[in-house]
Amino acid sequence: MSLIEPGQKAPAFSLKDQHDKTHRLSDYAGRPVVIYFYPKDDTSGCTKEACAFQSNLPRFNTSKAVVLGISILDEASKAKFANKYNLTFPLLADTDHAVAQKYGTWQKRSMYGRSYMGIARTTFLVGADGRVARRWDKVKVDGHAEDVLAAVSAL
Repeated sequence: MSLIEPGQKAPAFSLKDQHDKTHRLSDYAGRPVVIYFYPKDDTSGCTKEACAFQSNLPRFNTSKAVVLGISILDEASKAKFANKYNLTFPLLADTDHAVAQKYGTWQKRSMYGRSYMGIARTTFLVGADGRVARRWDKVKVDGHAEDVLAAVSAL
């Protein structure tokens, strides 16, 4: 499946977070939603990205935007990651990668000459109308949270 394009309706989902609370995209209807897909909890790039979203969280909250991180590791992994870095926004467990597939972020990856399936670091900004307003592919972590914040502010 291809990536969801700007202008398309964001696919619905229902996933549990690090506190075992279920989050549905529909829970945030009428608000901007930042959905960032990241490969793995507690790895250098993913930690840096999560901490950048966390440090900008007050500014996202001012914009009434919600930030949701999604990866394929389970709720226990999310809880450990959130506790270790004081992450207060929802980290959602997509253990069967069904949501990543819906959004087109479950892709063939390659590392050290080995191919495998995994999450491609991608961020979606869903507008208050439930449609994708913006998409960032092959995210470079440095400055990314600030770029997303600027896009939220421009909505």
